[in-house]
Amino acid sequence: MAAICIDAGTTVIKAVGYDDRGREAVVVRQPAHVRHPRPGRVEQDMIQVRDTALRAVREVADRLPGPVDFLAVTAQGDGCWLIDRHGAPTGPAVLWNDSRAAATVQRWSDSGLLAEAYRRNGCVTFPGLPNAILAWMRSHDPDRLASATAMLTCGGWLFAQLTGVVVMEESDASAPFGSPHHPDRYDDHLLDLFDLEWARPLLPPVAGDGRRVAPLRQTVAAELRLPAGTPVVAAPYDIAATAIGVGAVRPGQACAILGTTLCTEVVTDRFAPGPEPLGLTVALGVPGRLLRALPTLAGTEVLTWACGMLGLTGPSQLIDLADHTRAGPSGLLFLPYLSPAGERAPFVAPQARGALLGLCLEHDREHLARAVVEGLTLVIRDCLAASGVTPGELRICGGGAANDGWARLIADIVGLPVRRCTDTEIGARGAYLVGRAATGAAATVAEAVAAYVHLGDPVEPDPALARRYDDLFARFVLLRQHAAGAWPELAALREADGAA
Repeated sequence: MAAICIDAGTTVIKAVGYDDRGREAVVVRQPAHVRHPRPGRVEQDMIQVRDTALRAVREVADRLPGPVDFLAVTAQGDGCWLIDRHGAPTGPAVLWNDSRAAATVQRWSDSGLLAEAYRRNGCVTFPGLPNAILAWMRSHDPDRLASATAMLTCGGWLFAQLTGVVVMEESDASAPFGSPHHPDRYDDHLLDLFDLEWARPLLPPVAGDGRRVAPLRQTVAAELRLPAGTPVVAAPYDIAATAIGVGAVRPGQACAILGTTLCTEVVTDRFAPGPEPLGLTVALGVPGRLLRALPTLAGTEVLTWACGMLGLTGPSQLIDLADHTRAGPSGLLFLPYLSPAGERAPFVAPQARGALLGLCLEHDREHLARAVVEGLTLVIRDCLAASGVTPGELRICGGGAANDGWARLIADIVGLPVRRCTDTEIGARGAYLVGRAATGAAATVAEAVAAYVHLGDPVEPDPALARRYDDLFARFVLLRQHAAGAWPELAALREADGAA
């Protein structure tokens, strides 16, 4: 059964063609343009995203031998992608890492509203979630809201363009309005809680198992040079599709996505969010399974930023430079909270900012590189610790997972064997596995995982380094807590600079 799967990431849109034996046969990657029209705002042109995705699919279709049995779509989640009654965008998409609604989220947090919502559905609101963006728009962009008839995510937007069907896949629907007990519906109590009952008409029907397939419409089929009516599958959004693609579908299994977000996630079969509000609880896309996800706002972009500061060409050079000095370099510690929107995992702090602590004249470029890579990796351990689960291994994926040096450092810092899949595009693989189950080619997603997920040899932690990193992690958490006391003052300083 041949298939084409789209994985529309924030900065790269991929289309992967699978041959009739389920192997990656064709991979096409296209850059996705992200706009920053004002400080803290992160947007994409919805038409440009659609055109880029269709262009990638068309190239795969031209190169993939044999007929295509189905298409499947996964994409970046969260954000706010508004369309009008004709299915056209009402403006640019507001992305998951946008911070325009930070003040709204801070107000909700201060009032205790976020904690109350978390107890109900296990999701902590951050500025890039739809509820925050909609609340902001009602005050600051009401005309755009007035012209909108539906709110989508990136995956829902692409699915609508391919099929003409407007739905919200159940993992996308989970945050902020979904019910972990009933993934196929919204929780109206949450809409009332956020004073967003007026937005209920904007929420499309939820598409889960049994409702996630629609036919490819004629006009798009001609553009893609594929048969009209080809089944199109709305797969879970990228963090859930990636968990499936790496084979994490059983309770207690864990994985970390090393991408624009560092997303550490564990699979569970029960709703138990814990007393401290943190992370997201989303439908995995496998019946009876939930995903406890802790996606950061600052991920591999931190490495890219450091490369620019140190005059390096890419993250591989940074990690190689870091390897030239010992673990835990000379008392230098880096807090990697560089997103203008602050941080959302394993804590929510719209005012959070990064810091390089312990710097002195004895430090050089190698020390700085080591501190940056270690600091970002310590966040993975921080998120895994916050999940409350101690898995037997950690599966990693995403662009950063290809670097052997980083894989070894992750194993040492989390103190667990690290494993990687043999595929290059794990989110697309997850969409493929869900697509097989949704179209009847596999009885269940778990059956498809057993047949088509292949892992490489584990990267084992070095016991001596693991002990050293136990100590460094404890100090990292303590210093992060101390640094948090300065974040409100730094926010006031930014506001004063902006006013000036």
